[in-house]
Order: sequence, then structure tokens, then C-alpha cells
Amino acid sequence: MQSFSLSQHDINVTTVYRNAAPAALYELALKHEPGAAITSTGALVAMSGEKRGRSPKDKRIVDRESVRDHVWWGDVNIKLDPSSFMVNRERAVDYLNTRERLYVVDGYAGWDPEHQIKIRVICARAYHALFMHNMLIRPEPHQLEAFGDPDYVILNAGQFPANRYTTGMTSKTSIDLDLERREMIILGTEYAGEMKKGVFTIMHYLMPGAGVLSMHCSANEGKGGDVSLFFGLSGTGKTTLSADPHRALIGDDEHCWTDTGVFNIEGGCYAKMIDLSKEQEPEIWNAIRYGAVLENVIYDEATRVVDYSNVSLTENTRGSYPIEFIENAKTPCIGGHPRNIVFLTCDAFGVLPPVARLDPAQAMYHFIAGYTAKVAGTEDGVTEPQTTFSACFGAPFLVRHPTVYAEMLAEKIRKHDARVWLVNTGWSGGSYGVGKRMKLAYTRAIIDAIHDGSLADAPTAKDPVFGVAVPTSCPGVPAEILQPRQAWADGAAYDATATKLAGLFQKNFAKYADAASPEIIAAGPKV
Repeated sequence: MQSFSLSQHDINVTTVYRNAAPAALYELALKHEPGAAITSTGALVAMSGEKRGRSPKDKRIVDRESVRDHVWWGDVNIKLDPSSFMVNRERAVDYLNTRERLYVVDGYAGWDPEHQIKIRVICARAYHALFMHNMLIRPEPHQLEAFGDPDYVILNAGQFPANRYTTGMTSKTSIDLDLERREMIILGTEYAGEMKKGVFTIMHYLMPGAGVLSMHCSANEGKGGDVSLFFGLSGTGKTTLSADPHRALIGDDEHCWTDTGVFNIEGGCYAKMIDLSKEQEPEIWNAIRYGAVLENVIYDEATRVVDYSNVSLTENTRGSYPIEFIENAKTPCIGGHPRNIVFLTCDAFGVLPPVARLDPAQAMYHFIAGYTAKVAGTEDGVTEPQTTFSACFGAPFLVRHPTVYAEMLAEKIRKHDARVWLVNTGWSGGSYGVGKRMKLAYTRAIIDAIHDGSLADAPTAKDPVFGVAVPTSCPGVPAEILQPRQAWADGAAYDATATKLAGLFQKNFAKYADAASPEIIAAGPKV
């Protein structure tokens, strides 16, 4: 335990562990936190309590004059008045002041020194401290000594609820960001991902203002220095496909694109653990060792072997680990300008091709749309796939209007002549329940062909509904899989389903039509 004062944050607890070593955080978690355990591979198991995923409906941004005109207000960024923020802040501070011990993690967001910011996390759980030790960029001892005042502070009092009668509250959970005060308050949720995504939200506000594009994507680099970006919502394969044994990992989730290239925002990775196997995802499998955090997983009490197929607590089991736990990670996590950009979608309707080449207008259209689909059967009464459109493949974390990020991406694609691809990791030969999930081996073969340049030279056929250029051949992928209609036993059923999905695309895009050019609108699917 170090002597470290938090009085500048109105906190007067005397036992404060600042940037404690993982071993110390293990000991403290095992001693003080219910459910903490060590697995057979040495990872720390932690339970996040009632909340086992993010609470986007409870996220708030403080409405202040200095930021008002720059925020995309609405369902994503819900306004909170400054007085309610201060009520929640006092509630968080009062709770933290009742704790016997607190944890502080000081670290950086952004590997590019020119755009790096200092983050301080103050929390009451060793699990949260170890999580953020993994996810922030870890300062060297001399950097920590000279850290000074942070740029942004996260006060995590997640074990204590918000007061539902406070103006602007809709539940006992509230995640509040005040961009002017440079503070974030967490109440009523112990899910660690709220801290990680809070930092991402901050960067999504700051970076475009500095002329830098912030992106919800993974990135890796080939031996020749060629960089690829992988955009996609949760479950589409962003982390899995970027962890490539033949390419160096720059990062798995959050990046920025500057005038000189790309950089990772984070110091670690946060991967979904459901059905993790050594055969399918060896890089991630090997990263789940001492120092990693496993959230809400089930394990054998005798052997401490984790059952990654067990989703009795949640399907959102997660693992957090420093990026250097990936054997071929590139540190510092910085690369050049991307040569290939991949938009990943899990199409449960089974009508999008496994891969298609997008022209610049189509790239902007699909970036703004941010499509994937939830499968049927996950909720009672749901009998068919449900579409999910998330602008820029990450709407919950955007602060500015989606067209701000889309226009910046389009300009960089044009300037650096990047190729853009749409890759469907979802269903083929029929919708969910009829067709089959695209084999990971096929998707990896497609990504390999993108990287070696062979797919760029392959002949293509124009998809009659979605208008994209679909390669007719790809090494390692059956030809009938590449043309989705041919993979369906019932061509008429394919046509009807494709038309339905095209209509859903058009309906979703209508909300952006007033800010989109005729060229971009025309790049969408035709009904």
C-alpha cells in the first residue's frame, strides 16, 4: 500500500493502492471480493454482480454550453443537467469515502504521444483496478512519478446505486460523463466494461476536434507494414480475425487514424469468451493466463478449468488482458495508413455475400448503417432474425453526429487509396435456423486473400439487390458459397429475404438522408 492522497477529488480514505502490481490485486480480490478465484491457467475470475453487460440506456452526458453544439443528442447521448451530475458525483464520493481501501489506476489512452491523454480511475474493487491496469496504457515507473494531474477522472462507485428520484435518472444505474469537468461517474453497475467504453467515449469527443478519426475497430499489420482495419459490432469477429498468427496485432477494439497513420487507444484487449477454444482462437486462448481477468465465467471447482461453453450466468463472458499477452502484438501499438478496411457483419438473414468490394460511396453508406443481426430464438416469441443498425459500427460510443466520422473516413480512404470490403461472418444457405453459420476457416481464407492481394484481382459479379461487387472466386472458399443466392435451396425464398433486408436498410438510412449526398443514398440496396 502506498501513501497517496485523493483529497483533490474530495476523497479522504487513507488506504489507497495506486497502480498496484497484479499480484497484489489478486491477493486483495481473493481476500475481499465474493466469487474471486484463480483458474487453472492463472487468470483471475471476477463476478460483476447484477449487471453483466453495458447499460447504454443509463448513459448520460452533461449538457453544458461549452459542448452543447458538438454533441449528437438523442437516444445515444442523453442530456443530463449539471446539478444532477453534481448530485451523482457527491453520491459516488460519499460512497467511496466509506470504504476501508480504494484503488487508483493512473494510465494513458492513446499510443501516439501527440494525442495521448492521462486517465485516472478511482474504484473500490481490486477486480476493477486490475481490469483497468490491463486496458489502459501502463506507465513506466518514471512516467508514473511524473504523472501529475490527470486529464480525465473516472469515479467508479458502481456498488452503490443512483437515486432514481434524482432528475434525469431512469433506474438505479447511471453512467455520467461531464466533458467540461472532465469527470465520469459510475453508479449502480459493477460491469467493468463501462470504464473502458467511457474512455472510448471521451476519445470519440476529443479526437475529431483535433482532426483525428476515432474508430471502433481492430487493427493488425503484415510483415511488409501493410495495415488492415476491422470494423464490426460485438460478435462479428473483430477480435478473432485481427488476432492473426501471420500478422502483428496493433489492437482489438479502439483506434484513431491521424495524418501519419493509426494508433491503438488501449493497452489491452477485451475479448468475448463464449465457446473459446485453443483450436479456433489459439492467440486469445494463450492470453488467458496470470494477469488476465475473466468475468462471469463458470469453472470446475476441483480442477479450476473454465467451461467457456457455459452461459448460465451470461452469454457475455469476457476476458481482459494486456496486449503483450498476444504473442505477436506490436508495441508501441502504432501503424501506418491502412491498405485494407474490412466491415464485418453477422448477417443472420443469410443473404449478404461472404465478401464484397465496396466503392467509396458504398463504403460511406455501410459505415453509416453499421448493420449486423441478432439471431432468432434468443428471446421468447422471436422467430426470425432481428436487424441491428449501429452507426459507424459503434453508435453507443459516438459523441458527435455519425456523419462527422463518416466524412472523415471517406476523406482518408480517398487520400490513402484504401480498399474497403464487406465481409459477412453470419449465415449462408438460408437464414438462421435453416442455413449454417459461415465457417471460420472460410472467413479466414477470405481475409488472407484480401491481405495477399489476390481478392483485389479476382473477377466480380454485381449483386442485384445490394449493388456490391462480389468476387466469383477465392482460394479456400467454395464458389457456391461466394454467391449467396446459389447457396440457398430455394431461390425465391432468398429473393424475398434479400428484398426484406434491403427495405430495412432503406428504412434505417432515412434518418441520415438529410445529411447524406445523393451519391451515398444511391449506393444503398435497391428494393
